[in-house]
Amino acid sequence: MNTPAAFAPLVENRVFRGLWIASLAANLAMWMHDVAAAWLMTSLTTSPVMVALVSTAASLPVFLFGLPSGALADIVDRKRFFAATQLWVTINALVLLVLVSTDTLSAPLLLLLTFGNGMGLAMRWPVFAAVVPQIVTRVQMPQALALNGISMNLSRVAGPMFAGALLAAIGAGAVFALNALLAVASLLLILRWKSEPRASALPGERFLGAMRVGLNFAAQSPRLRGILLRIFLFFVQVASLSSLLPLVARGLHGGGPGTFTLMLSALGVGAVVAALLFPRWRARFNRDQFVRYGILVHAATTCLIVAVPEIWLALPAMLVVGMAWISVANSLTISAQVAMPDWVRARGMAIYQMALMGGATVGSLLWGQVAAWLGVNGAVWAAAGFGLAVLLSTQRLTVEGEREIDFSPVSVSGPPEPQVAVAPDDGPVMVTVEYQIDPARAGEFAEVMQRTRRARLRQGALSWGLFRDVAVPGRYIEYFVDETWVEHLRRLERFTAFDAELRGQRLAFHVNAEPPVVRRYVGDAHLPPADLPPVH
Repeated sequence: MNTPAAFAPLVENRVFRGLWIASLAANLAMWMHDVAAAWLMTSLTTSPVMVALVSTAASLPVFLFGLPSGALADIVDRKRFFAATQLWVTINALVLLVLVSTDTLSAPLLLLLTFGNGMGLAMRWPVFAAVVPQIVTRVQMPQALALNGISMNLSRVAGPMFAGALLAAIGAGAVFALNALLAVASLLLILRWKSEPRASALPGERFLGAMRVGLNFAAQSPRLRGILLRIFLFFVQVASLSSLLPLVARGLHGGGPGTFTLMLSALGVGAVVAALLFPRWRARFNRDQFVRYGILVHAATTCLIVAVPEIWLALPAMLVVGMAWISVANSLTISAQVAMPDWVRARGMAIYQMALMGGATVGSLLWGQVAAWLGVNGAVWAAAGFGLAVLLSTQRLTVEGEREIDFSPVSVSGPPEPQVAVAPDDGPVMVTVEYQIDPARAGEFAEVMQRTRRARLRQGALSWGLFRDVAVPGRYIEYFVDETWVEHLRRLERFTAFDAELRGQRLAFHVNAEPPVVRRYVGDAHLPPADLPPVH
């Protein structure tokens, strides 16, 4: 029997299957913890502030630890870091279980442990997002990312259901016991993964430098900047329905707590169904079309739910909302993955996650205030109008482009052996490249050098500039500055097929028989450090 395309990564890739199951178990534990912690807090304190802080404690770590965890995942062994984050979650769950079992848990301790659980989850997501492209083929990556969406949405539906059933039948202790069991199972599955360590003769990046380079890469990548903007704005839009859903459910004829649960379940089921249909749909639509149509369908369907407040219409409409939501989110996630090379992937996906969560947070605050002014229905209508306005204003902003950028690694020879002693941490290092071009092609050359500027800065350069010789027409000097000698050498490890193509474009302008002259200079340790040249 042929394997359905949607399930091919699970069936054909043993490594992905194991890590996917580990992710599903971890996601179930996350949702169960959040539900049980919120319920348990109501029995530990009567303060509504403390109850509200449970949600804050669960989500705040994403903003505080997203980028640092992405940097760590890019500079250390990813399997060990992945296992370490899950070990942290496991220990956190076991401590919580012991405190609940011994009746020694207090409200402040519950908040602290909820924050600790959020830390582990915030640090785990970027490394898992970076691992997926390593263990599946480029052809299977859309299906693999869709399966990750299925994992999240299955856990979104099943986690609260399991937690609610256990809370009603046994108590919070049973929820935290199952949570700890799932955390241990996830850890064991991760430890079974036999990863291939990334080979490098250079020492690892410095932590703060790695974060700087990650931010620099995102800032200097037009494609990634566009994707980050789109995911932020989309989650501002969808936060209207998600944050106001309890009130929307209450406003339906005959609506109540059960209606709210059914609507959440319908949203998750719709997302799962869409993920299974993605292979067939992607044969007809590109990612830009997925984003465009998904935004339109989401806006129209949410308006329908509040315009006709009937349960029989709201439930199938929530199915469609779930399908539209995952269609946009999955398309943007794929675009983000292919817009960056492996060496910076975890940092890039951490920034992507921060943009997503930032949009959801801003949207919740915005539409909550709009609902106070215009009512719940008015806020949902306003969010739909916001989505349409964003779509019209960003219609030229593509998330796919004419062709994918080839970031596959390309081997390149290192610089000549230094004739003077240079330590790895010596710096800064300034590199100059001399070009002689036809003055009539100066405009074309400037365009290529602008792309070169972005490429150099994405790879970690502190500064870049281009100067023309006033005495020799057509003679140009390019310079860029790296932090240290080892960071300069690291640039060569980051060389990709895209960089090779760009280098070829630069060399095509060079008219001399000899190649451009390249010189390297290291900052003199005997002199006080000078200010770096500005970025041009």
